[in-house]
Amino acid sequence: MAVAKEKRIILKYADAKGYSNDLPCYLQHGGYDTLKKAVKSKPEDICEEVLKSGVRGRGGAGFPTGMKWKFLDRKSGKPIYLICNADESEPGTFKDRQIIYKDPHQLIEGMMISAYAIQAKQAFIYIRAEFFEGARILDRAIAEAKAKNLCGDNILGSGYSCEIVVHRGAGAYICGEETGLIESLEGKRPNPRINPPYFPAVLGVYQCPTIVNNVETLCNVKHILEMGSDAFGQLGIPNNTGTRIWCVSGQVQKPGYFEFECGALTLGEMIYDVCGGLNPGRSLKAVIPGGSSAKVLRADERFTGTHKDGTDFDWGITDIPLDFDGPIAAGSMSGSGGIIVMDDSVDIVEALANINAFYAHESCGQCTPCREGSLWMRKITTRMCSGGAREEDSDLLVSVADQIEGRTICAFGEAAAWPTQSFVAKFKDEFIAKANQPAPDDDAEGPARLQLI
Repeated sequence: MAVAKEKRIILKYADAKGYSNDLPCYLQHGGYDTLKKAVKSKPEDICEEVLKSGVRGRGGAGFPTGMKWKFLDRKSGKPIYLICNADESEPGTFKDRQIIYKDPHQLIEGMMISAYAIQAKQAFIYIRAEFFEGARILDRAIAEAKAKNLCGDNILGSGYSCEIVVHRGAGAYICGEETGLIESLEGKRPNPRINPPYFPAVLGVYQCPTIVNNVETLCNVKHILEMGSDAFGQLGIPNNTGTRIWCVSGQVQKPGYFEFECGALTLGEMIYDVCGGLNPGRSLKAVIPGGSSAKVLRADERFTGTHKDGTDFDWGITDIPLDFDGPIAAGSMSGSGGIIVMDDSVDIVEALANINAFYAHESCGQCTPCREGSLWMRKITTRMCSGGAREEDSDLLVSVADQIEGRTICAFGEAAAWPTQSFVAKFKDEFIAKANQPAPDDDAEGPARLQLI
């Protein structure tokens, strides 16, 4: 059976020969035509179109975007804000920066349509601090759009005004969590807020109703209005409408970013047909389907269960559909669309040690289980990799992770715990093997053996 072809909508012009990221080129390809139509429509009609389209958030949670907009507290009388979350910091994910670098006006148009729909008077693009060039490109694009009356005061003579500002973050992973992002935007330490009561659609930035959407999500809004919600809903499969950008990294021959209709292909088709398979002489060992915070899947396991519609499934790893629901059914999640492929050359314990080091470094420290737990998981896996492991270390790792999950203000706790829980559960034999390796001689030349302190 032939493998589905890419369906590029958001990335249609991103890699096209001769396409540039400036306004004249965007206008030449029909840019801002949808915004011109949108500002002549009723805001509530646009909101209804987005709801009918069934589009789900592309930042990781997969919550229906139109439903999120409906939660806005419009009775308070407070100003409404729109925030684009461009703090792309999930290891294994690199889709949003492609949009920003190659087609920034598409994002701005999507934001202006969304801002008009929810009647926001101020919009922010919160961008990761390390994306220096991305911030520069966006600032230039906003200036170009403002000069043509496509944002700012009295947009296209409609009487509607909305300013858009690029705000560079602090380079912290926790700023990708929407309430931590809001705290950072307000100039404070990015400690996530307790939710409820600080639900952004009710109490967001400056304690006002706020919508936080991902870069890819906001770009989709433009295309929903352009083609209509019914046509958009025909793309993909039920409950997984539209296209999705997948980022593939690790031990494949052709890593990169790819846009397909949701559910159009399986994980196996992505790895072997789209990405050219594994490096020569290697076999598949494991896959993380949704960025480093998603649970790892072992190549030789099977996944069985029953769908919500009552149908049964029995999959190998290569059979898992690439949509929102397939990886969840397999015990993981699609997250931000970052597929990390590991072949048999990968040391699983080393891989987990790398992940644990990242989360220990990025914890905001607000919640004790996360602050202390992520640190101890890093220390334990560091010790295991240095040759000082003990037989009980694998069980100790899981014990620490279990005491983090479900005991923190935000989902960072789960992001830190899930890799450890799944890596040890799926590859416990390798952790035990590490424990049985002899410790290096303390007097040997080279770096000193790391100690658990």
